[in-house]
Amino acid sequence: MRFQYAFQKIVDLKSNERTQAEWMLSSAIGKLQAEEKSLGELLDIRESMVKQLQEAAGQCVPVSMIQEIQAYVEYLDQCIRMKHVDVKRANMKVQIQQKHLSTKMLDENVWLKARDKAKTAFQQQALLHEQNELDEMATVRFAMGARAR
Repeated sequence: MRFQYAFQKIVDLKSNERTQAEWMLSSAIGKLQAEEKSLGELLDIRESMVKQLQEAAGQCVPVSMIQEIQAYVEYLDQCIRMKHVDVKRANMKVQIQQKHLSTKMLDENVWLKARDKAKTAFQQQALLHEQNELDEMATVRFAMGARAR
């Protein structure tokens, strides 16, 4: 006799759902990293422009150029504020996907434990059945040996 779990398709489904949740989490982490990288780049550009603005203020540069640099720094500040929102949103998405994965893993573990319990019960039943057959064979041999005397 071989053990076949009646709900194996459900166990497989739960495993697939966990794998899909892992992929979704991985994707969300990738997006978060991309947003953080983009934010870092914007901050670097802003820092560079602020240095350029300070250098321009110290030299004899036309006021219109200083105003252009200042306007660009203000634009970068606006982009940075929006990027912070994007990073926060991506971070929340990662947290949601982590919770989703955690739920799927718990669900899968419940079904795996149920399968393990069913397998253990099956093995115990098979051992009991085998022992009963051995006991019956021993009884028959004993009875045949008693008749022969």
